[in-house]
Amino acid sequence: MTITVTLNNGVTLPALGFGVFQSPPEETAQAVEVALRTGYRHIDTAAAYGNERQVGEGLRRSGVDRAEVFLETKVWVSDYGYEKTLHAYEKATRKLGMEQLDLLILHQPAPDRFEQTIAAYKALETLLADGKVRAIGVSNFMPSHLEQLLDQTNIVPAVNQVELHPYFTQLEVQKADAAHGILTQAWSPIGGITFYPGFGDERRSVMDDPTVQAIARDRGKTAAQVMLRWHLQEGRSAIPKSTNPTRIAENFDVFDFELSTDDLAHIDALDTGVRGGPDPDTPRPEFFARVIPEA
Repeated sequence: MTITVTLNNGVTLPALGFGVFQSPPEETAQAVEVALRTGYRHIDTAAAYGNERQVGEGLRRSGVDRAEVFLETKVWVSDYGYEKTLHAYEKATRKLGMEQLDLLILHQPAPDRFEQTIAAYKALETLLADGKVRAIGVSNFMPSHLEQLLDQTNIVPAVNQVELHPYFTQLEVQKADAAHGILTQAWSPIGGITFYPGFGDERRSVMDDPTVQAIARDRGKTAAQVMLRWHLQEGRSAIPKSTNPTRIAENFDVFDFELSTDDLAHIDALDTGVRGGPDPDTPRPEFFARVIPEA
């Protein structure tokens, strides 16, 4: 069993995906293979993760038919610009060993070079029109970035992937996404297992939160399972990651219970407004220094 979401262009994706952010390349293929054999049918990667090739390898090793798997990846900012982004698609599909992507998204808004962001998104629109991708979207876009994008492009993003967990719920982003029919997709959905490197030294894991722990005990589930169920019941897509086979299976075992309205409200109330990753409104020229290799 799984839960699916229909995107604003009619494409369907499994709401629970498997992520490979910070997964070492040498561990990624096996983790993806295990995830697919466990039952995941949605894999999320990115050019900047450096493991697209291993994601493709894991998919092929799993024996699961490509047509059954929703595959998404991201264009890194150093590849923004119309022609460069078209080439970024070529690099990604070559590494993955796929001819078509289910979802291709822009990894960051790059607010100080937004004209390049717009050009990159127009390239995504071309790829969509040509049938090379089935859906397009963005990541880490705040409401102001979305408005600028919508004013200068033709196709509303299908997805906005942002940091989102009980300690950082980004309500304004969720409202803006919903107003435009954009699916909010959560990275770091269980808040604390994988922190964004180099940001926020005084972080605490939501896994240890007493409220989440109490709900987990009442439901006979783990804290991670409770948080993933919270995302799914509130209509979001969530992308947990792990290279541990036991945790991979545990994170998928969230379809046999429901949280109550009170449970959801108690988890919602945990929001601190403190993000664990970089602020998308802050220009980060160092992001552009990273070159995505051809192979």
